[in-house]
Amino acid sequence: MKGGSSVGNYLLKQNMVMIMILMLFCFTNLGMVLGHNHHVLGEQPLSKIAIHKTILSLHSSASITATPLVLGILGEDTEWVTVNVVSPQPSNDDWVGVFSPAKFQSETCPPAPDGIGWVETPYICTAPIKYKYANHSNSNSNYNKTGKATLKFQLINQRADFSFALFSGGLSQPKLVAVSNFITFMNPKAPVYPRLALGKSWDEMTITWTSGYDITEAIAFVEYGLDGGEVKRAPAGTLTFKRNSMCGEPARTVGWRDPGFTHTSFLKNLWPNLRYTYRLGHLLSTGRTIWSKSYSFKASPFPGQNSLQRVIIFGDMGKAERDGSNEYADYQPGSLNTTDQLIYDLDNYDIVFHIGDMPYANGYISQWDQFTAQVQDISSTVPYMVASGNHERDWPNTGSFYDTPDSGGECGVPAETIYYYPAENKAKFWYKADYGMFRFCIADSEHDWRAGSEQFKFIEHCLATVDRKQQPWLIFAAHRPLAYSSNSWYAMEGSFEEPMGRDDLQKLWQKYKVDIAFYGHVHNYERVCQIYQNQCVNQEKNHYSGTVNGTIHIVVGGGGSHLSDFAASPPIWSIYRDLDYGFGKLTAFNHSYLLFEYKKSSDGKVYDSFTISRDYRDVLACVHDGCETKTLAT
Repeated sequence: MKGGSSVGNYLLKQNMVMIMILMLFCFTNLGMVLGHNHHVLGEQPLSKIAIHKTILSLHSSASITATPLVLGILGEDTEWVTVNVVSPQPSNDDWVGVFSPAKFQSETCPPAPDGIGWVETPYICTAPIKYKYANHSNSNSNYNKTGKATLKFQLINQRADFSFALFSGGLSQPKLVAVSNFITFMNPKAPVYPRLALGKSWDEMTITWTSGYDITEAIAFVEYGLDGGEVKRAPAGTLTFKRNSMCGEPARTVGWRDPGFTHTSFLKNLWPNLRYTYRLGHLLSTGRTIWSKSYSFKASPFPGQNSLQRVIIFGDMGKAERDGSNEYADYQPGSLNTTDQLIYDLDNYDIVFHIGDMPYANGYISQWDQFTAQVQDISSTVPYMVASGNHERDWPNTGSFYDTPDSGGECGVPAETIYYYPAENKAKFWYKADYGMFRFCIADSEHDWRAGSEQFKFIEHCLATVDRKQQPWLIFAAHRPLAYSSNSWYAMEGSFEEPMGRDDLQKLWQKYKVDIAFYGHVHNYERVCQIYQNQCVNQEKNHYSGTVNGTIHIVVGGGGSHLSDFAASPPIWSIYRDLDYGFGKLTAFNHSYLLFEYKKSSDGKVYDSFTISRDYRDVLACVHDGCETKTLAT
């Protein structure tokens, strides 16, 4: 017995060890799934609604009404709507969904897309564009007793009418209790949400917008000119995409919504630095022209021009609702604070780079409209340059570098259609952008970047072809941290970077003396020392000068999405970390002096900064792995 007991204790201890190892393994992998891939179930709040399981449970004593009936009478593209709810059997989990188009019953359901069957024959086959619980807010706290509630929703013009529906049974077992009257914008097809972007030439600005007009209905164009000068017109091209362009669910099923038409016009031969006014137009076959509001932008500086040039850069903003809808995803604090801070400070910067993960639509196509409306005050005034993130592109077996479902079946199609960027191939989301004294090389971390790949060749060409006398500030950017991050899941992997990230690229950063590299994906702020091959190349932390012997890497992924924790023990190369929402700002004062500032979205104040000062000869100076091998010639 004694010997048997010892053996039993030994086996028990061994089993305990194995259990602990398995728990650690599961915990580590769970952390990688939840953090590294950012694919948390329910992160997109609309995905919590099992809309296809809806049961018809209309009640003659229940009602829901919406006013006003017509929106945008004065040309507004955003309006507040009042919704009154009456229910004879109120409960805590009653909720109100906003549907557009207004008719959403089963007869509107299309056949199931090829290869994708509905879980069951749906009464409703489309998700609402937003929702609130009936007892939302203090003013409706007595809903469970009275059965009456008044809700306020903010709607944007989305090319179709709207209706509201009362559901019981919560989000997982919805029962349709009542449907409202229909409401609509005065002109649901009107041109809206202009988005500026740099063209392929320095003197070109592109303007992209959304409308309900196909080329068979109207000719799209932009009317523009200098203040008091000649008014010109530039034609626009028209694109759209269909359900069968989507790669999976929910984008092909309950998340699908017609995106309308995307128009892009190219304004060429602009005079540098001058301000142009513009408006969007659609010439109908009747001869009538539908106009947008008027906007303005400042043309880009000539490459190398010595003037004040200011750049905003961040990632991972997300889309939020000002009316409190869908607040269960908790995007409101960060996303709206970042948006509002940038709108408030609009006169103090010239261009924006949003480096991936834009609305986190995750296959709910209506959310792209919501996002372009949210940032339109910014994108209509300064170039709004974008990059591809995992929530735009990744879907299994579609050619993305990561075989994850993070895009919700979008596989890049909405992002590549709705936004313009000066890539040679829109499906390959990498491009260069010249702005005055800056050269930006924007990479696509969702496609292969390693040596020998098509993208690697592009990155090297982008870095190699800049004239550092005229454009001294060389910037690299990508969505995922391809260099350094002390985020918790990277720490668990033991890499402190995207796996394989810097293996090949650091040779290019060093060879071409890249000043700063920016990343998102990790939802926090972190600044790394001037570094090469995992070693800080000097002890400086705030005022860099002289020879460019390493690259400063910065994570600016705190645009608005859920924050990401840091490792408990950060590496020595991590200079400054902040677990909060914020964005970066670059200010080039001249060819020799650059300022970087990290600002919090909550107050717009500077919490971290550094400067770079140097002359052209400092860029030319040889450093380790930064010069060609010398010959024996004298």
